[in-house]
Amino acid sequence: MNIATNLERTALYFPDRTAVIENGKITTYGKFNVDASRVANGLKNLGIVPGDTVALFAPNSYHWLVFYFGALKVGARVATPASALTRDEIFNTFLDCRPKAVFATDDRLGQLEDMKDETGIEYVVAPGTQTSMDSLLADGGGHFKAVYCDRHEPAVILFTGGTTGISKGVPLSHENLQASYQNVSISERSTHEDRCLCFLPLNHVFAQIHIMGSTVYSGGSMVIQPGFDMDRVLDAIKRYGVSKFYSVPTVYIRMVSIKDLRERLESVRYCFSAAASMAAELVREWKSHMDLDIHEAYGMTESASMVTFNHYYQHVVGSVGTPANLVEVQIRGLDGSVLGPEEEGEICVRGPNIMRAYLNRPDETALGFWDDWFRSGDMGVFDDRGYLYIVDRLKDLIITGGENVYPREVEELLYTRPEVQECAVVGLPDAEFGERVVAVIVPKPNQRIDAAQLKTFFKAKLAPYKVPKAYVTVGDMPKSHAGKVLKRDLKKELLENKS
Repeated sequence: MNIATNLERTALYFPDRTAVIENGKITTYGKFNVDASRVANGLKNLGIVPGDTVALFAPNSYHWLVFYFGALKVGARVATPASALTRDEIFNTFLDCRPKAVFATDDRLGQLEDMKDETGIEYVVAPGTQTSMDSLLADGGGHFKAVYCDRHEPAVILFTGGTTGISKGVPLSHENLQASYQNVSISERSTHEDRCLCFLPLNHVFAQIHIMGSTVYSGGSMVIQPGFDMDRVLDAIKRYGVSKFYSVPTVYIRMVSIKDLRERLESVRYCFSAAASMAAELVREWKSHMDLDIHEAYGMTESASMVTFNHYYQHVVGSVGTPANLVEVQIRGLDGSVLGPEEEGEICVRGPNIMRAYLNRPDETALGFWDDWFRSGDMGVFDDRGYLYIVDRLKDLIITGGENVYPREVEELLYTRPEVQECAVVGLPDAEFGERVVAVIVPKPNQRIDAAQLKTFFKAKLAPYKVPKAYVTVGDMPKSHAGKVLKRDLKKELLENKS
């Protein structure tokens, strides 16, 4: 098995169909596969062999995609750290995964040259180097059939831990990825006629597997952008007839205020949100504007994306749906006991999409599993129909005066308020209660936050210990590259401002 055969198969079936659009330039699947083959031949000539690791350390681009599939064709493992990492962060990451070749931008050349000896890097593929992408494409032959790999061999190494501070390598096998491509494509009813927009970072599990991988698997087209820019996004949807819109809650929050939204997104048939769970009120508001559901799935890097999917047939607002094909989900108590419907506990998963181990971290791997069941660290509950609901991250639990408060419950209520554009609820140290509940709010334009009004509002709807003790207004939230609110950083900022 080699997931690069998905590109080869689609190029065989649809050689003249659009694969990628970047800055108005259209590349067909036939050309895409030839370019990936040229890179594969070039990497082979450099001495890259099956089992070697190469890394992509650059923002979204067509060349990123070509290097990715070219390396996979050779049988290499492709590590994809975030392109925005600092010098020290990328140094530690490369010490961990030991890439033999790195695809990078020219502004990173000095940093990478300095760390070659310690990290084992032999080649940097970047503009102005002897091993530039242009030289690989020019020197390599246009035919290369993907080499056979054992289905359990790692195909990619992604990195998780962006919201907790310590990055962990997650090797995902060819089988892990293929299982997820198929589940995404089937769940979303993807076809070769679909066209999606990808402005989310390709280094991340969502863009790389859920969007890019499944699109190539199903033969659809991708419009690639280096990042989110509202004007560019709206222009691309209109210009290229985007049918599938993938985004994150913060973008949907901004978009619902656009007056002619439905007209500007008239080609869109399907909407999906990733990174963090959507507030139910926002899903309802979007539906009222667009007459489209915002579909959600539950997944993580360790599960190669999709675990559950809130599907077409009976879309349930507030839920993340039911388990995907061949994926099993259990709710367990903190002692490992299996719980029943309506009982809250930790979400545990097993299936062909689940990683086997963290990279070079046996202790964390052991803590992350109960036998072959992966412990997600998320708290959830099944209803009596088998729909999963995310209660909150176990690590985000606030314990105040001995009582447990799940921030998501408070955040859901905040999103029903007309003055709230975005919010996050965190626990801060408190001498009397251990932690106190604090609501951090980004107000909508021309709106103000009245703490007394909000406190009265909450007292009528929540137990007293759940009511936020403080309300902090901010202009923006610290977020990860994938769009998640970084509550760790937010708490740090609040504590620093207080001092």
